[in-house]
Amino acid sequence: MLRFRRMQSLQKFAAVHGSIHNHFNQERHLSSRPTFKERRTAALAEWRQLCAA
Repeated sequence: MLRFRRMQSLQKFAAVHGSIHNHFNQERHLSSRPTFKERRTAALAEWRQLCAA
């Protein structure tokens, strides 16, 4: 947090990071490898679609 000179910059970063982290966080230790790969692929495809719009 010391890298941010203004509180507004920190808040913007936290808001963006939170939404991206929640989208891709798959709780890897709770699922099998094939399930994890399917979910990760689906999340990445959805992210690419959102960014293209």
